[in-house]
Amino acid sequence: MPIISLPDGSQRAFDAPVRVCDIAAAIGPGLARAALAGRVDGRLVDLSCPVTEDAAVEIVTAKDESVALELLRHDAAHVMAQAVQELYPGTQVTIGPAIENGFYYDFARDEPFTPDDLAAIEGRMHEIVARDLPITREVWDRDEAKRLFAGIGERYKVEIIDDIIPAGEPVTLYRQGDWFDVCRGPHLPSTGRLGNGFKLMKVAGAYWRGDARNAMLQRIYGTAWRDKKELKAYLHRLEEAERRDHRKLGKALDLFHFQDEAPGMAFWHANGRVLYRQVEGYMREKLQDYGYQEVETPQLLDRSLWERSGHWEKFASDMFTTQVDDRDYAVKPMNCPGHIQLYNQGLKSYRDLPLRLAEFGVVHRNEPSGTLHGLMRARRFTQDDAHVFCTEDQLPAEVDTLIDIVFATYRDFGFDSIELALSTRPAQRVGSDELWDKGEAALEQSLRGKGLEFLIKPGEGAFYGPKIEFTLRDSIGRHWQCGTIQVDFSMPGRLGAQYIAEDNSRQVPVMIHRAILGSMERFIGILIEHYAGALPLWLAPVQAVVLNITDRQGEYVSQVTKALRDKGFRVEPDLRNEKIGYKIREHTLQRVPYLLVAGDREVEQQTLAVRDRQGQDLGVMDVATLVARLQDEVANRSH
Repeated sequence: MPIISLPDGSQRAFDAPVRVCDIAAAIGPGLARAALAGRVDGRLVDLSCPVTEDAAVEIVTAKDESVALELLRHDAAHVMAQAVQELYPGTQVTIGPAIENGFYYDFARDEPFTPDDLAAIEGRMHEIVARDLPITREVWDRDEAKRLFAGIGERYKVEIIDDIIPAGEPVTLYRQGDWFDVCRGPHLPSTGRLGNGFKLMKVAGAYWRGDARNAMLQRIYGTAWRDKKELKAYLHRLEEAERRDHRKLGKALDLFHFQDEAPGMAFWHANGRVLYRQVEGYMREKLQDYGYQEVETPQLLDRSLWERSGHWEKFASDMFTTQVDDRDYAVKPMNCPGHIQLYNQGLKSYRDLPLRLAEFGVVHRNEPSGTLHGLMRARRFTQDDAHVFCTEDQLPAEVDTLIDIVFATYRDFGFDSIELALSTRPAQRVGSDELWDKGEAALEQSLRGKGLEFLIKPGEGAFYGPKIEFTLRDSIGRHWQCGTIQVDFSMPGRLGAQYIAEDNSRQVPVMIHRAILGSMERFIGILIEHYAGALPLWLAPVQAVVLNITDRQGEYVSQVTKALRDKGFRVEPDLRNEKIGYKIREHTLQRVPYLLVAGDREVEQQTLAVRDRQGQDLGVMDVATLVARLQDEVANRSH
């Protein structure tokens, strides 16, 4: 007679073991219709799962967005696999997980899939959904399951069972109609619950088990959402992302480019360097405001230092290395060991702390070529890196201040939606549990003290300490993890950092690793896409262009250009012998914030006809009025 505890605090008693779907029905017919799955004592299960003893039960519906999407995407993968095998008999299925925004399945088939095939597969998926086939869970003996799949020619499934299911343990299968697959589940109650919010996107190659020595498979990617409306919104975001792609805009706006001779390393053009310096200059002001010392450390450091810091064991394969005079060196992939070497120059007292060291440190990481993505994933990039050395007593105040800096910085760059997460100790780590307890407690205390909402990500901290992660949401709803605040009780001791405490004892300082933008290059890429290239005035490489209508205004255009430059604005003249409409269109496409047009009347009245890049006519202004407007917009960092 299980007693079921519900999320609202109420309880229901049943005379015999009861399925999760029956619990939903007992609560109400509406919930029964909406139910997708259940949680029993926190474990996600199918609606058919029996509850045999007292338990806390929650009914999962589409309102539980993250769980619902995971279920839908997993089911979509199974429905796609069924559709493929119905349409193309002899195709073998391998693995098909849910992934961010969608799902995929890898297929073994000699003939490549075509765009027409994708359309046919998607059509068959809709048919399978319309059949509303019950999805049922079956438990098989391991050897029986292997014989089952071997008998129908599914050798990859046999290999999966051999590799992931220990001998003697049962195998779980899920069946929908005549089709079935090895799967731990859970799944929706029937294919009809998948709905119509899915679409197949593309085909790509994928090696079995991700190993180039294995057979090449065909991977079909799809996306799945709770309904057609969400699917349409997602496809619109993809179109917007394509339009905003920083690589295309970087070329169109003459900011930077990449080429094969330096994979993953940007060539910055003059306009791009202006943008880069604006971002760097802003961060440099922040360093000055909060008492940081700007430093610089070498690009090459001896292997022994990376071994002592713990980086060699974890990151050696990601480092570029070289040998000089029979010594092994690594091109630095991060700045922290170098900053400890700076700290170690001269004995420190508690009176010297906190010591805040910052560096716009150029680093190199040997990222796989297939992962490179413009500025977003590069091999050479610059970290807006800083390390704070402090006592344990000073730690809470330093973390509080860093959180304030991060929020103020993102706000100035135009990001108002920030999500936070506290990432705790991973399985592979350095330092005692006692030190990890202190670090995690300090970060959590600061977050709670400021009344901030945050997720906890168990096991996702750095190998040397826990961290707060800051994730931005951009103008089309995408999320970008950028800033981090990491507490490190271990690395300073590993590299010999000490200070003289008030009682004359020698103590190891706490080290806070912090990056606000993360990678300068990546953050600039995010900015470009966030604003679709139409950067705010204070960031725009060219803030205004002065255009003449005829040659008669040439001298006046030059005078106005000089006057605005003297006030510190980035202004260019356009004296080309082109029609004014052509010049306006061209500079509008270049996302120049202000277009200043001078005709005979403007010369006579010593004014300018002012337009913005949206094409809005802002009227006629004299230079003094224009300067006041621009100064106000820059000072307020208007977006």
